[in-house]
Amino acid sequence: MEANGRAAAADVNALLTPAGPAVAAVEGGARPGVPQAIDRRVVPAGLIGSMVEYYDFGIYGYLATILSVVFFASETDPTGALLATFATFAAAFVLRPLGGLIFGHLGDRFGRSRILAATILSMCVATVAIGLLPTYAAIGVSAAFLLVVARCVQGIASGGEVGGAAAYVAEKSPPARRGFLCSTVQLGALAGALLASVAVTILTSVLTHEQLVDWGWRIPFLLSLPLGLVGLWIRYRLEDSVADDDLSAGGGLASAPAAELVRAHLPGLLRTLGLSTLLFAGYYVVYVYASTHLQRTGGFTTTAAFWSTTVTLTVSCLAMPLFGHLADKWGRKPLLLGAAVAFGVLAVPCFALMNADNFGMALLAHVVLGLPESALMGVVFATFAEMFPARVRYTGIALGFNLASMAVGGTAPLICLWLLEATGNALAPAWFLVATAVISAGTALTLTETRGTALRAS
Repeated sequence: MEANGRAAAADVNALLTPAGPAVAAVEGGARPGVPQAIDRRVVPAGLIGSMVEYYDFGIYGYLATILSVVFFASETDPTGALLATFATFAAAFVLRPLGGLIFGHLGDRFGRSRILAATILSMCVATVAIGLLPTYAAIGVSAAFLLVVARCVQGIASGGEVGGAAAYVAEKSPPARRGFLCSTVQLGALAGALLASVAVTILTSVLTHEQLVDWGWRIPFLLSLPLGLVGLWIRYRLEDSVADDDLSAGGGLASAPAAELVRAHLPGLLRTLGLSTLLFAGYYVVYVYASTHLQRTGGFTTTAAFWSTTVTLTVSCLAMPLFGHLADKWGRKPLLLGAAVAFGVLAVPCFALMNADNFGMALLAHVVLGLPESALMGVVFATFAEMFPARVRYTGIALGFNLASMAVGGTAPLICLWLLEATGNALAPAWFLVATAVISAGTALTLTETRGTALRAS
């Protein structure tokens, strides 16, 4: 027992001390701009923004059935109101690529840290605003319009968040630990969704449906304020992750990062888009839409559905750092390909179990389906960062990632609900996952392994 404890402590110390000979051999020796030790501020800096972003987006998704009553004419057309709610959810994702372009340009031109502070502030303000909006009963269709405006602000802010956070953490990480540390950015995403799920689960457990519709739905949105302020404080104190020497080695600042990205780094952009396709589809089907599916199709109670999501998110959170570590040990390509294949194989049988009249089996299927998504999330950001040089890294990650989010991210719950209505087949959402898994598996096959390498200067 004591020997195991000493071994574990030694491994932790190894993570927080300069990289050893193996890393120097991979890089050809230490050189300026390559971090040799982990800055302890890196993990909270990357994690907190993703946590705020996915908490905010998760709250909206988990409260979709309540918000359809609050902001739309649900009495005359309940299904139409829910579709409108998910369409508003998707509206934010249409603007995410624009946010990626705006904040990516600023981040590549002027540095990461201050731009990351701006994204988290914008996200927090928009979310708190939703919690203060008047309802459909108070001002009619204007309530829905204001909701769409707030969601659009969220979309632009979130479009700039994740690319910058991934670039920052990757640039601050020793090559041998980059997969593990970049997984913490996505760990923040799952932690935010988990926090949202816990908040909604507690609310649905202690409040009646009438209380939720009347005032209870506002509470989770307003709780974004203290979370966002903590994140702002952490990020405002950061030093930047790209030194002048790194930019000089890569030819200096890019005058137009997006144009240079398309002209000189299109294969990397397309691979980022292809891998993100399944990542977004899986995230919003497994962690957001599944709650609605368990209620409407599986016939489970609202509380049971939220508990299933909460357990699934907890297991996925615990597994994600392991997948990041394995990506440093075994490589990016085998884990990404394995996760895509697992999704393709497991989606249909897991949804079949989620439709069965057995909560224990539905919960198990939900948890199992969350694991390949956790693997994807734990590996992709290190992979993306290693595709692009410093001068276009922020824009490259943000644009490819957010183009996928626009196509199959925020639209995933809407697509699943539409497929159910159009086909009457309870397994239709699973086939949507299979289709996106084929795209990402094909993309993974084209990857060149980059485990343990120094980030590109040009």
